[in-house]
Amino acid sequence: MRRLNARKRDGSKITNMDPTKLHLRPSSRPNLFARANSKNSKSRLWVSLAALLAFAFFLFSLFVFARNLRSSLKRRYGIVIDGGSTGSRIHVFGYRVEAGYGVFDFGEEGLASMKVNPGLSAYARDPDGAGKSLVELLEYAKSRVPRDQWGVTEIRLMATAGLRLLELDVQNRILESCRHLLRSSGFKFQDEWASVITGSDEGTYAWVAANFALGTLGGDPLETTGIIELGGASAQVTFVSSEPIPSEFLRTVKFGNMTYSLYSHSFLHFGQNAAHDSLREGLIKGEFNSGGKVCLYSRLCLLPSLMSRSGLHARTLQNGLSVDPCTPNGYSHISESEALSPGYMVERNRYLSTFHSKGNFSECRSVALMLLQKGKEKCTNRNCSVGSIYTPKLRGKFLATENFFYTSKFFGLGSRAFLSDLMVAGEEFCGEDWLELKKRYKLLDEEDLLRYCFSSAYIVALLHDSLGIGLDDTSITAATHVQNIPLDWAMGAFILQSTAAIEAEPEQWDWIVAIFGYELPTKFSLIAVSILLLFIAWSVSKWRKPQLKTIYDLEKGRYIVTRVTKS
Repeated sequence: MRRLNARKRDGSKITNMDPTKLHLRPSSRPNLFARANSKNSKSRLWVSLAALLAFAFFLFSLFVFARNLRSSLKRRYGIVIDGGSTGSRIHVFGYRVEAGYGVFDFGEEGLASMKVNPGLSAYARDPDGAGKSLVELLEYAKSRVPRDQWGVTEIRLMATAGLRLLELDVQNRILESCRHLLRSSGFKFQDEWASVITGSDEGTYAWVAANFALGTLGGDPLETTGIIELGGASAQVTFVSSEPIPSEFLRTVKFGNMTYSLYSHSFLHFGQNAAHDSLREGLIKGEFNSGGKVCLYSRLCLLPSLMSRSGLHARTLQNGLSVDPCTPNGYSHISESEALSPGYMVERNRYLSTFHSKGNFSECRSVALMLLQKGKEKCTNRNCSVGSIYTPKLRGKFLATENFFYTSKFFGLGSRAFLSDLMVAGEEFCGEDWLELKKRYKLLDEEDLLRYCFSSAYIVALLHDSLGIGLDDTSITAATHVQNIPLDWAMGAFILQSTAAIEAEPEQWDWIVAIFGYELPTKFSLIAVSILLLFIAWSVSKWRKPQLKTIYDLEKGRYIVTRVTKS
């Protein structure tokens, strides 16, 4: 029958098949999980080791890149040497750069200073030896700046009033001596970075430092604070004025998106020490006595109108000066007069026997005002507060720095409205006996102690009688620091110079920073470690992967995948 024939099987094929035995199903695709022979295993091991070495090299390169990037984004340094009249002071500034802007922190880590005496101007007779006075300062700077940063750290020398008073040839020889030393210092230096700055520049830099410390730099010009400095050789006045400013007194400062138009002028010879020296020489030459009038120079007498403006009376000095009103009673002029220039020896011998020390604050204030009004008759503008120099009316708040602060501190006065208190303290001090003062202030240098009668009177004459600041005006504050930040013009110079240098730099890291932020080295390290762990995990899983085979199960009538035990 057809049905029986259809069910008939090939016996020879059936007898050759064992129903209990599994047969592998041949696969047309390569088996990715098949067991590799020992040769392939060794090759895979070498490949893995090579990959690990390559990744280790990548991590090392990433570390170097991150370190260089951290250096470019984080800590930098700058050095400014202030060549002042009484000494040279070095300032080492630390800062960092973020988003193309300088971030300045002038705390203990961001500012370090050191001073040596005397100043560069003391080398007028030995200009070639001036550079040696900076050796100790350079060693100090090297101890504050990491060695690998020396070559990229700019160092600048800026000399002020002390050097400005010297002849140009002497100035240049002193500067060249300093340049010779700075060239071999190891720091980044160019010859033009050693210079004598103008008094207006000095005042402008001080204004920048003050307003940075106050947090007003970069803001509304009318909210800024002016600054009045009383140095040793000169005095500076700088502020934003609401009046039109003649070009010779105008200084422009750009910071961020703001531009400031400043009145800035340095009154040379009107510093505290220079004014005191002028007083002593004037006394010896008899310049305060002219025919019964109170005169400092033959062309200038203290007029009654000027005396009444300052609240003084001409009668205090109507008989001419036969005494020194700015030195406490009992002080001997014989020893101190030896320090005066030889040109005044004849006048000294003539007048020394005719006057004596008799401290009187009011009379000293009168003499100080006469010094400040020297040349008043040459004024071509109605606003000449000091001599013949144009000064616009002061507006806004002011900081009084340097000797304003030191004098106020000596008398134990508060920082605000100190002028009225200074008058009282000055009157008491000037009237004291010199021997009693020496006993009371025995730890203070005698030359410094001697000046406080004059300085108290000079400050009142300058701020109140000349510049028109009220005795009880709270808009002026005596200070040398604001929130632990020193009000030093060198800091202002550094801020402007470093800001300009940052703006001129190529923006090579900006796109990286914009994506990853400023903790870029840390983030790169985390990413690298994560990639390494993933690679190790993949390698281990690859190495331990079980070997599988596809077989045909006759009993179940289908293909199955089963694990093959490694031998």
